[in-house]
Amino acid sequence: MKKGILSIIVLLAIACGVFWVTADQDMRRLALNLPTSTNVLFWSEDQRDAGFRALDRLPVLSKSRVIEAGDNVYALPDGAPLDAGLDIDAYMDAQRAAALIIVHNGKVRLEKYAMDFGPDGRWTSFSVAKSFTSTLVGAAIQDGYIKSIDDMVSDYIPDLKGSAYDNVTIAQLLTMTSGVAWNEDYADPNSDVARFNSHTAEPGMDVTVSYMRQLQAEAEPGTKWVYKTGETNLIGVLASSATNKPLAEYLSEKIWKPFGMQQDATWLLGSTGHEISGCCVQAATRDYARFGLFMLGGGIAGGKQVLPEGWITEATHKQVDIGVPGRGYGYQWWTLDDGAYMAQGIFGQSIFIDPDRQLVIAANGNWPQATDNQGGTQGKDRLAFYRQVQQAIDAETP
Repeated sequence: MKKGILSIIVLLAIACGVFWVTADQDMRRLALNLPTSTNVLFWSEDQRDAGFRALDRLPVLSKSRVIEAGDNVYALPDGAPLDAGLDIDAYMDAQRAAALIIVHNGKVRLEKYAMDFGPDGRWTSFSVAKSFTSTLVGAAIQDGYIKSIDDMVSDYIPDLKGSAYDNVTIAQLLTMTSGVAWNEDYADPNSDVARFNSHTAEPGMDVTVSYMRQLQAEAEPGTKWVYKTGETNLIGVLASSATNKPLAEYLSEKIWKPFGMQQDATWLLGSTGHEISGCCVQAATRDYARFGLFMLGGGIAGGKQVLPEGWITEATHKQVDIGVPGRGYGYQWWTLDDGAYMAQGIFGQSIFIDPDRQLVIAANGNWPQATDNQGGTQGKDRLAFYRQVQQAIDAETP
């Protein structure tokens, strides 16, 4: 018996040694800092450092769907190095940034990595995925799957009939003005955003729909803006139901393959099999930048018009006031009054797009806190850096 137990121990030790030798650097880091909770909001900083580059490989978050890339890659040639008048290493350290890439006029003016991350790795998007999801609504309209953003949400998600969402339009979901009460406090374990993904779905119903249809209205639809991740998840269910395709498959078909993303991405799934569309695409930072170039180029991929005429203008300009001077909200895009716009995710994920300057800045990282609302200044400092990049580009222009 003792010999048998000893043999098992030896075999396990050998197996662990083989894993350690053959595993890539990300998996080794993950093995040392393995999160046991599904709620990333309450992971330690070390767990986030390890997990954000490998969310689709975590045992507690292992369900994902591949967003397939194609054979042809959209080239990102090098341009002249950009002097933004900043110590980039110090800036990235203060941001706890893993990746930063600046693309101007289609050329890479700056590309920097840290935290043992690199161009071949994938980092999670968090709410940057919201802007991907809204773009797929535009594609579904262009393809005829959705008639209009003025349609009622419950026409596409029948399980919402009789709920507070019964009289809410797709446009009101896109702009987060449904009037339905919601708590997006990332520091509160009892907030809606902390609880809704772990909700037990009613039989035969999507988990987000099951949770959201229980919520109560607090204002007339279209009259009050409140940021709600759960509503983006509803948009994803709506788009998937309308197209009769998983979101990852539709994103691959319409943008990822034809535009020329460099590698496959993944999209995490909820407990009932839908993509968590308010969150959690895992992609290369260069491919986040390419998504910005897709938007800059008018929504054309593989020579085909993916989005309806005028969609990008409507989606990326202020549709609703959010109470912050100079800023607003479009169709799941954060807008700036100078015409630039952003996709943003907690803990430092961002795609900044400036059409006037043909500028895209993509960044991934792990801030000490989810947002500036929890006491940090990384968001404010990042926007100041983007402004400095704009000024540097303007200074180059005769």
